[in-house]
Amino acid sequence: MGDSKTVHSPLVTYVSMLSLLTLCPPFVILLWYTMVHADGSVLQTWQTLREHGIQGFNDIWPKPSVTACKIIFCYGAFEAALLLLLPGKRVEGPISPKGNRPIYKANGIAAFVITLATYIGLWWFNIFNPAIVYDHLGKIFSTLIFGSFIFCIFLYIKGHVAPSSTDSGSSGNFIIDFYWGMELYPRIGKNFDIKVFTNCRFGMMSWAVLALTYCFKQYDLYGKVADSMAINAILMIAYVAKFFWWEDGYWNTMDIAHDRAGFYICWGCLAWLPSIYTSSGMYLVKHPVHLGTQLSVSILVAGILCIFINYDCDRQRQEFRRTNGKCLVWGKAPSKIVASYTTTSGETKNSLLLTSGWWGLSRHFHYLPEILAAFFWTVPVLFNHFLPYFYLIFLTILLVDRAKRDDDRCRSKYGKYWKLYCTKVPYRIIPGIY
Repeated sequence: MGDSKTVHSPLVTYVSMLSLLTLCPPFVILLWYTMVHADGSVLQTWQTLREHGIQGFNDIWPKPSVTACKIIFCYGAFEAALLLLLPGKRVEGPISPKGNRPIYKANGIAAFVITLATYIGLWWFNIFNPAIVYDHLGKIFSTLIFGSFIFCIFLYIKGHVAPSSTDSGSSGNFIIDFYWGMELYPRIGKNFDIKVFTNCRFGMMSWAVLALTYCFKQYDLYGKVADSMAINAILMIAYVAKFFWWEDGYWNTMDIAHDRAGFYICWGCLAWLPSIYTSSGMYLVKHPVHLGTQLSVSILVAGILCIFINYDCDRQRQEFRRTNGKCLVWGKAPSKIVASYTTTSGETKNSLLLTSGWWGLSRHFHYLPEILAAFFWTVPVLFNHFLPYFYLIFLTILLVDRAKRDDDRCRSKYGKYWKLYCTKVPYRIIPGIY
């Protein structure tokens, strides 16, 4: 199995897995209801549940509908077609623990542009009103919750009966296998990579699509888009654009190269990401805030700067790896550590660990501008309610945990070389603090 489940103690691992499996689905619905029907007030939602009990929660939970299924199917089929049919350069992923090297087709930025242009075009020519998506949002999320569970069961069965590569196998425990996944690189046929579809083309693309959807709905309601909504949408769409511009770099990260395709990744990207990551915009639809030009520009510039720094961190490391360290980092030859490690097959290989530039400030410095960017696209909601800030809180916890998991994985992989690296770069995320 992947190493991600071994970082914490067995008890913590089981409690966290069972908690996420049981609590995340209803939380998606409660967050949607609170944002759309309770003015963002957790207290108002709590009073509704307290008055009506379990029946009240049952009344809140919208049932999957035919319209929701049609919207999801059309969107998913469109993204799958773009993934398969658009041309793109051939990209090799990192060598897996079993010695396999996945091959990808990098066409994400083209798919991103075509998706948004098509969506705007459908609205412009009165073919489809995106406000309908917002009107059916609860039923869409409900359908995604159940549909994604079924999809994860399919992945579990596939991992047992038809794995796509030798990077697969069972831990002997159903819950662990379902939660963390059976396969590292599951594919349907030769070319349809399941994790690229769920993580990138369905999940991340839905983030940008829903950001636009909330703008269209606010325009429908008020005849204009408030500056707060515009900033929220522009920064989220810019962040997603950055992601697709750098998509082939993402294929080297923990999500793709180390975490298997199970509930944690796939249900998370299919159901959790579209609902939770976009929740600040969801709140703004019916709660437009007028910020004024000066404050709007300040927030926008700060947010764009954070997104750029986040991108430049990844670009710097990617260029360092691509040139095998023969490049300039901030105008100088990079400082580095040559680390050797042994693969599962007993081969000894070398890796270069960058210790200058952004990566000399802290071992996961790129997480800091990512968290700050999320703050800047959330802060236009102001501070009447804390729930619109849930994604920011969740992201911070997620990235702190991910930094720890990555550190533990690297410590296990590189041994004394990682110890030397930590001596040279002592801080995990925030330089001088943590």
